[in-house]
Amino acid sequence: MPTVAPLDLAGHCVAAGFVGDVPHFCLADGTIHRLDHVDKVNTAHDGLLAAAFDPLAARLVTSGEDGTVRESRGDGSLATLAEIGRKWITAVACGPQDAVAFASGRAACVRFADGTIKEFVNPRSVEGIAFAPKGMRIGVARYNGATLIFPAAEGKPLGLQWDGAHTGITFSPDGNFVVTVMQENALHGWKLADGKHMRMTGYPAKVKSLSWSARGRWLASSGAPAAIVWPFTGKDGPMGKAPLELGTRGNTMVTSVACHPADDIVAIGYADGMVLAARFADRKEVLLRRAGKGAITGLGWDREGRRAAFGAETGECGVIDISA
Repeated sequence: MPTVAPLDLAGHCVAAGFVGDVPHFCLADGTIHRLDHVDKVNTAHDGLLAAAFDPLAARLVTSGEDGTVRESRGDGSLATLAEIGRKWITAVACGPQDAVAFASGRAACVRFADGTIKEFVNPRSVEGIAFAPKGMRIGVARYNGATLIFPAAEGKPLGLQWDGAHTGITFSPDGNFVVTVMQENALHGWKLADGKHMRMTGYPAKVKSLSWSARGRWLASSGAPAAIVWPFTGKDGPMGKAPLELGTRGNTMVTSVACHPADDIVAIGYADGMVLAARFADRKEVLLRRAGKGAITGLGWDREGRRAAFGAETGECGVIDISA
């Protein structure tokens, strides 16, 4: 049976995950808690807005209301990567070669490993940002679509149009698809080879969490009373295919999803604090944590896929060990 090591914190957990082998919990007040045998705390920001875990480089990148981007390591070290004055930095992403992307207002910025920062000003505000899995390329979510940019080159950005507000963005692990989260209860995607559109609709609520399976064959999402898992197994992605619905619980909404790093399994967090794991192949479910006091707002696996860190909007956090 899985075991849970609880950690009760005083504030909304924005993100939870691992830096190396150390669980980290990012709170909206700007503090970062790392559970290294005992709870250790760093104050990273005056109000934390966004966080991105980078398992390959064993780092955590955060941004806040104080106009800074900071990098945390498993040993507790904290480094400032960028400062832009008293502007809110609302999105961050980790890229190859220690690059970092961040967004503030209409500006999308990329910081390279040598400290150089390139800024790209968009006609409308940047709502989400992500790195492509191959090469130095970023995607920006904006009003009426997305923009793809090669920050190290002088080429013209590629615009992907679809009417409406797009608030988040992700690339498929093979780089063949771009998917955005919309302000309406939907996802939208593009097949980059030919620009074909993919509409993923039918959600009763806004999608706030996305996670790709280990081999990129599935995209799990929140926003329904089940984890909605879209198939990307063919050349046209989910076009014409129905998604899996895993961990259905009636009227309790899924608020967070995190795919296992090796197996086709997804951890599912709910609005009542429960966490389940569900397997794609046979839809078998395992209870990882019973319902708590608030919605799960952060969820992430360690590199071995043996532990999952979770955090709730009420500050209830912890680590689930499935190998126990």
